[in-house]
Amino acid sequence: MSLRLKINLIVGALTLVFLVGVVALQWRSMRASVHEEVVAANLVATQLLNRTAWRYQEQGLPAILGFLQNVGRVRSNDITLYDVDGRELYRSPPSVYKAGRDAPAWFESLISPPPSVRTIDFAGARLVVHSNASRAALDAWDDAALLLAGLLALFAALNGLVFWVLGRTVRPFGQIVAALNTLEAGHFDVQLPRFKGTEAAAIGSAFNRMVGVLRENIAAEHRAVRAERQLSDNRELSRWIEHHIEQERRMIARELHDELAQSVTAIRSMALAIVQMNDPRSEPAARLIAEEAARLYDAMHGLIPRLTPLVLDKFGLAEALGDLVERTQRAHAGLQIDLDLDLADVKLQDDAALALYRAAQEGITNALRHGQARHLRLVLGRRGERVELLLLDDGSGLADDWSQRAGHYGLRWLTERVEALHGEVRVAAHAPRGVELRVTLPLEFS
Repeated sequence: MSLRLKINLIVGALTLVFLVGVVALQWRSMRASVHEEVVAANLVATQLLNRTAWRYQEQGLPAILGFLQNVGRVRSNDITLYDVDGRELYRSPPSVYKAGRDAPAWFESLISPPPSVRTIDFAGARLVVHSNASRAALDAWDDAALLLAGLLALFAALNGLVFWVLGRTVRPFGQIVAALNTLEAGHFDVQLPRFKGTEAAAIGSAFNRMVGVLRENIAAEHRAVRAERQLSDNRELSRWIEHHIEQERRMIARELHDELAQSVTAIRSMALAIVQMNDPRSEPAARLIAEEAARLYDAMHGLIPRLTPLVLDKFGLAEALGDLVERTQRAHAGLQIDLDLDLADVKLQDDAALALYRAAQEGITNALRHGQARHLRLVLGRRGERVELLLLDDGSGLADDWSQRAGHYGLRWLTERVEALHGEVRVAAHAPRGVELRVTLPLEFS
């Protein structure tokens, strides 16, 4: 059922209740009027006939009969004259007022008062005055019919007017519903015109604002989806590049270890052999070559772990971290690194192991380079369903704008590497001083 029809039915019901009330009041008024007219007429007629009959009584019954024939009817009363034997001598003629018509019997019975019969007895005759409400009931019926017809016409006209006014009033709501259906169908370019009326105008304005916000949100969502897709593509590209960089590093490290290191060792061996020949002319040059070859060999062995931890491929993460800690302590006098590893029940994939190694390597490098730390603690183990690497140092801590400063590209690359494995990197200040680096990876990617 439409809103227009609902409102029209409500207005019609209220109007009908009002009209029923009017009819009830009018009915009460008409009934009271008929009662008053009939009863009063009966009383007046009785008094008139009583006084007149006694006046004509001395002249005899013919005089009374002549008087009654001259009088005819007395308002709404039937007059009958009986002799002492009960024979009817006279009956008043029927009323000529609206002759031939009568109100419906049910209406007359409802509106008329109980019949009133009054008797006047005198010598030789009996006069009976019987109230007759038929003409008063007919007048009331005509008035009621006219009133009812007027009320019905008023009811029809009023409801028609209300229906027409409601049609114009609720017309904007039909447009609003159509716009909502269009919006539901996925067309977000719908706009409502400016409606007349406070409520309709407010709804139309709110709808247009809602559609505008919805379009903006959808556009923002599309941009976010494109950005996420682009970010995902960039991450895949970064992982691909990182994977190839690691491969190139590993290849270069193996070339340095297997080829160049052997060549440098051979050069040093030959230089030492020349030194042992005790040739005064070649001995200084040979000794210098041997010393430079030894320094080159040490430099290559220091460079290889920075390129790729070959020990990680051969012996695993625990040995690789132990080697990292040992080499770092040898390179920095007075540095202390506490190593706590618990990987007994953890199986690490190559990507996860390399990410954790790089995290430890980056954290140690930053602690020494930026924080001038002298004491570090490296902890690696299982924490529930995750593998966690924790590095604590006693350095100078973090500056307020450390994340905006240049020189932290290593942490950014580390974060991208770990997040690609669905892990998390957290860097925070450590009380009372120093920095805390925490890297976690889910076991499913470990």
